[in-house]
Amino acid sequence: MPPEKSSEQNFLADRFEADRTRLRGVAYRMLGSLPEAEDAVQEAWLRLARADTSGVDNLSAWLTTVTSRVCLDMLRSRKSRREDALLEGGPEPSVSGEEAIERETILADSVGLALLVVLQALQPAERIAFVLHDLFDMPFEQIAPIVERTPDAARQLASRARRRVRGGPAPLDAAQTAQKSVVDAFLLASRTGDLAGLMAVLSPDVVVRSDLLGGGGQVRELRGAEKVANFYNGLAQTARTALVDGAIGAVVAPLGQLTRVLDIRVENGLIVEIFVAGDVERLAGVEVSMV
Repeated sequence: MPPEKSSEQNFLADRFEADRTRLRGVAYRMLGSLPEAEDAVQEAWLRLARADTSGVDNLSAWLTTVTSRVCLDMLRSRKSRREDALLEGGPEPSVSGEEAIERETILADSVGLALLVVLQALQPAERIAFVLHDLFDMPFEQIAPIVERTPDAARQLASRARRRVRGGPAPLDAAQTAQKSVVDAFLLASRTGDLAGLMAVLSPDVVVRSDLLGGGGQVRELRGAEKVANFYNGLAQTARTALVDGAIGAVVAPLGQLTRVLDIRVENGLIVEIFVAGDVERLAGVEVSMV
């Protein structure tokens, strides 16, 4: 490699490292996953290394734009993937490695679990527009080409996202408050492995269904309090009570990454039905409010 080329690469590498932490924060708020954020930042570095940046006046802004476009592509690609079925019995999705878990927990705490959950429910372009404008003060004139919209359209995307994100905890009526107490008790018993506590809030004839299909094209389901209690015993480590499309339910969001929603029907103080939605199209359109 010629000396001048080596010097240029070293300069770019130094500039990139100076921006790496900030870029990871941008990507994490968009993607809600530290491993994916790291992948996005690494892809931004690869694009920087291949690009002619001689005409770039503001390299930090250029890197933010590139990282945002990578994140948008990653968000869109999620629609082509399906989450593993809840009733397969596998563990909830999570990051791996103690260092990764610790770093992602710190990021999730800094952003806020409720914000990450709501961001996961936004359309990709809405999410990008909101994060870049409201969290990182990027003007809509710069956001527009990233989301492939006009500046006015990008402003509308951010506005729609803002209304959902800043709604705050949803107010509950008396019936919803009573239902919430049942769902709270169910999730607490599930997290702590309290089998008796699970049995206490489940109807004898409770049924659990999922929109993810099992073998032979049949919807997987569990019936009966004993089977359901044993299945959920120790399971719901990252599930939290929420309003799901206006009704009391729960969301599974490890470190803020929405992977499943649970529509939970309560009658006479007991859970009679749980419908688990893990289909990516369903998750993309669900209205979630933390309570």
